[in-house]
Amino acid sequence: MAPEAGRATRATLTVSPVMSVHTVMTGTPAVTVPRYPEVAGRVAVRPARQGSVGPAMDIAYIPSPSTGVIHLGPLPLRGYAFCIIIGVFVAVWYGNRRWVARGGKAGTVADIAVWAVPFGLVGGRLYHVITDYQLYFSEGENWVDAFKIWEGGLGIWGAIALGAVGAWIGCRRRGIPLPAWADALAPGIAFAQAIGRWGNWFNQELYGRETDVPWALRITEGANREAGLYHPTFLYESLWCIGVALLVIWADRRFKMGHGRAFALYVAAYCAGRGWIEYMRVDEAHDILGLRLNVWTSIVVFLLAVTYIVISSRTRPGREEIVEPAAVDRTKSDAAPGTSSSQDGPEDGASEEDAGTAKSDAVPDTAPESADAAESPGKA
Repeated sequence: MAPEAGRATRATLTVSPVMSVHTVMTGTPAVTVPRYPEVAGRVAVRPARQGSVGPAMDIAYIPSPSTGVIHLGPLPLRGYAFCIIIGVFVAVWYGNRRWVARGGKAGTVADIAVWAVPFGLVGGRLYHVITDYQLYFSEGENWVDAFKIWEGGLGIWGAIALGAVGAWIGCRRRGIPLPAWADALAPGIAFAQAIGRWGNWFNQELYGRETDVPWALRITEGANREAGLYHPTFLYESLWCIGVALLVIWADRRFKMGHGRAFALYVAAYCAGRGWIEYMRVDEAHDILGLRLNVWTSIVVFLLAVTYIVISSRTRPGREEIVEPAAVDRTKSDAAPGTSSSQDGPEDGASEEDAGTAKSDAVPDTAPESADAAESPGKA
């Protein structure tokens, strides 16, 4: 009977090589088990292991990198950090193109990003640490790891929230409206997320359930993870973010979205994808009424973004005109108190010239910068 049972098992694996080994061998499916029993509502799906099946499981798949470190000559660089850095550069570069096309000045996006990016990184890390506190503050864990951002762990909701605070500070210092700046940067942020998600690939983290699809992600055995083939949720979200960026670009050209509506569209579209992608993931997460915390967050933020688009379209239709403060403002602020501008001589003439340039920014038919702006939408 033993040989017969052995042959039956091998036949089952050969005919259906993608079936769960756990189900075939025991007749029971994978179950949801508490990863941190002491944390209420904290669960993780423990899928059946497929990594040890052998040749029968060697189907098409996406390999995981053997290391999460990229060596640039003698300089080691974490793959996760590398993806974040590249994403930031892409967002600033493309955001600058859109800002200039709308009538702004080159360099403004980068100046404000100096405030927004650090705030965003801190906010993203805080959100991750707060919502996954047991990873750093439970018994046996090292709280110092909470500061190791290069090992992964950024929450997009915290990044956007605190990043917006930094952007507000930067915009206030430059004297420009935050909604207009956010509209220009919206597609670039989506592109940055698409690139940044590949950092999860380097870290072999945040993958989905086990699967047999040809594009399955092969995960190797490691700390807190089991070897096997899983849904590459990082890839799904990366592709989704590219689609979001293209959607915002198209809608902005078609409907001339302004007053923060392009940014709100980006937020709503991202949330629509994040909801179903989050549902596929098997990493530990807080569970509320059967849904993961980030799913609930996606739903709430999606509704807020759509509501803003509807209300803003009625109260402030059209697109605002971007006119950055003229250099004359800085000249006046630097002038000594009590000094009359009429006595400045050549400096007054220079100020008048700057003021004329600032006024011409608002006249598309006469300003050189506006002419460039008129040509730029074709490039954006």
